Amino acid sequence: MNPASVRFDQYSVLVVGAGSIGRRHLANLRKLGITKLAATDTDATRLQTVIDELAVRGFADLAEALRAFQPNVVFICTPPAFHVEQALCALRSGADIFIEKPLSHRLDGVAELKSEAQKLGRVVQVGYNLRFNPGIQTLKRLVEEGVAGRILWARAEVAQYLPDWRPWQDYRQSYTARHELGGGIILDASHEIDYMLWLLGPPRELTCMSGRVSALDVNVEDCATILIRLCSGAQADIHMDFVQPTASRFCVVAGDRVRLEWEHSKNQVRILRPQVEPEVIDYEFQSNQMYISEVQDFFSRVQARATTNRS
Repeated sequence: MNPASVRFDQYSVLVVGAGSIGRRHLANLRKLGITKLAATDTDATRLQTVIDELAVRGFADLAEALRAFQPNVVFICTPPAFHVEQALCALRSGADIFIEKPLSHRLDGVAELKSEAQKLGRVVQVGYNLRFNPGIQTLKRLVEEGVAGRILWARAEVAQYLPDWRPWQDYRQSYTARHELGGGIILDASHEIDYMLWLLGPPRELTCMSGRVSALDVNVEDCATILIRLCSGAQADIHMDFVQPTASRFCVVAGDRVRLEWEHSKNQVRILRPQVEPEVIDYEFQSNQMYISEVQDFFSRVQARATTNRS
């Protein structure tokens, strides 16, 4: 279903977690035309901020919010350690579910969540917004069109110094820094894993070296390198860390015809052929548009599911 055909005004949406990503989703949902909005958070200060700024209903308790507000869509925007339990509660209340990445910090409960969604006929979608980045979408198109030829090897890297990541917050209090909340660079930077497999297909085998290499005050891995052999026979490696003082995000896809390069900081994809100047594809990029596009995609699936169930 085309996202443009979605009737957003028919939905009542509860956002669980009023931190930075929860606030972003609330603001974007409002822009898309959803008027029935509510938030729940155990932190009274965070909750009051979104109530004041975005004029949403507020609840301190998820169960009370589900009972009193009766949403038909719930966004899970809490630390990963709480995702599955909260999603199951919301799913059983009758809602379709959008879960911020990662789905969880462990596999416990994931099979139950999948089974329950299938039994109840509800959409459960994990938010990997880099799939809606124009650069990654360009890579996807070029790979699918065969421009690179047979894919042989790929590499992705993402790095950003954790204290600079969310400058309004003491990095030691962020879920990224805390094992008990489902943190660590692998889960928080799992966008790179997701888009690599989206581009090149499922893995056959992988190995990972990870650990804590910095002096940052965290109890999780801050650096990881993952090596993947894909079912296609191609190989890939993904490096991620939150220790480098300079930010980095790029991807290389090497085929037997050309090499494709994406550089996030330049809003650019390059096609490199032997002995000729690179072909450069520039694109305009507004970060928030990725979040809007993924939400539109989610609601198009929800509306398609509802239409199918009625027919």
